[in-house]
Amino acid sequence: MLAADHAELCEGLAKITALPIEWLHLDIMDGHFVPNLSFGPKTVADLRSRAPDLFFDTHLMLSRPDFMVEAFAEAGSDQITIHSEPFYPIRETLRTIRDRGIQAGLALNPGTPLERALPFLGEIDILLLMTVQPGFGGQSFRSEVLGKISAADQIRRERQLTFRIEVDGGVDTTTAPKCRTAGADTFVCGTAFFKADHPEEFQRQIEC
Repeated sequence: MLAADHAELCEGLAKITALPIEWLHLDIMDGHFVPNLSFGPKTVADLRSRAPDLFFDTHLMLSRPDFMVEAFAEAGSDQITIHSEPFYPIRETLRTIRDRGIQAGLALNPGTPLERALPFLGEIDILLLMTVQPGFGGQSFRSEVLGKISAADQIRRERQLTFRIEVDGGVDTTTAPKCRTAGADTFVCGTAFFKADHPEEFQRQIEC
């Protein structure tokens, strides 16, 4: 939703629900961990009331996500992803998310090594590998992350784990196939989706 017109969020939501899309990715930014502000729990709750059947994939780009898990759980999130970079109790926060009956995810910025996530891979449902530095939509895809995607997929197979590998940032019909070949299975498409002349064809190409 970050790439939608924020004065017309319901219009952006309608563009999504008009297609057979099952997930809605919500970027939550605090102006501290990333240099931007986006939505709060009230916005998520209001979107939930208008899209009861979508899976809400909530991405907390916050300095202290542990302080906000309860609020976004109450707002209707189905999955909450937290970042590995800030200094806060990551394992305890993941467990808090899971204790709420919500799926838990861990995100890595492009410059953060995969090793940062290794202790937590058995406790997450999704590993979000940022393919841009988070904060603003419309950035160019950083191809050096492809190696990290491949390494995460190899570890997933070796350990027989079931977490999904999600990519976010500059994902379009050119970069999505590269990510899929590397091992990604979940794709966040913001700017490219909302700028597409034919969203249904865009979705089809992403899924191929």
